[in-house]
Amino acid sequence: MKDLFSTQAKQYAAFRPVYPEALYTFILQHVKEKGAAWDCATGNGQVAQVLATHFERVCATDISQQQLDHAAPAHNIVYAISAAEQTTFAPHQFDLITVGQALHWFDLDRFYAEANRVGKPGALLAIWGYALLYIAPGIDEAITDFYENTVGPYWDHARRLVENQYATLPFPFERIAAPPLNIEVTWTLEHLSGYFSSWSATQKFIKDKGYDPVPAFIERLAPLWGQGEHLVKFPVFMLAGKISNAGARA
Repeated sequence: MKDLFSTQAKQYAAFRPVYPEALYTFILQHVKEKGAAWDCATGNGQVAQVLATHFERVCATDISQQQLDHAAPAHNIVYAISAAEQTTFAPHQFDLITVGQALHWFDLDRFYAEANRVGKPGALLAIWGYALLYIAPGIDEAITDFYENTVGPYWDHARRLVENQYATLPFPFERIAAPPLNIEVTWTLEHLSGYFSSWSATQKFIKDKGYDPVPAFIERLAPLWGQGEHLVKFPVFMLAGKISNAGARA
């Protein structure tokens, strides 16, 4: 199991973008019963906290205790350490299973089998991610250079799946077409800096080179950024489908 986010769990909780309300609206309209949901690879619990306002019970799992330490508690959320591919959940108990920005780290065959095992017949499996942000042409060019050339060699190969927006991944479920979505946030340059620091590639760069490349990059970016805040957009992509439990493990 790859754990590339425990080191920067605090930055991850503070600076990662928040998913739009439209994403949850789409998901919830395809869920008939709202008894139990499993948020797999929950990280700091961002998705679990929203689901907790709609479901009687939410199970939120992650392989990183440091990430879970930064998750906000709720009376109907149970946080637990667990791999995506093998859980202790009873069969056929979840009405919804969600995975936000994490599927590319999984053993797909084993995770899909586990989703079939623990999901109810007809439950929704909703998986999504977000691509590289964009702001304005000059700023975008600088960010792309930092992404590809400065920390580029330190991205795990699984990142390519995100760049391809999961288009090459198998998805053996009754598919539901998702609408075009974007994350839209208003950030200061300081917040953008914190977001870059949360990247796994940035942390690998620091470990290898012995220094943080973000401050120097932010200094170069500052004249292009100017004063105040900017609207930052992240394209969201999604795989959504119904679980049939065909071939599920007992």
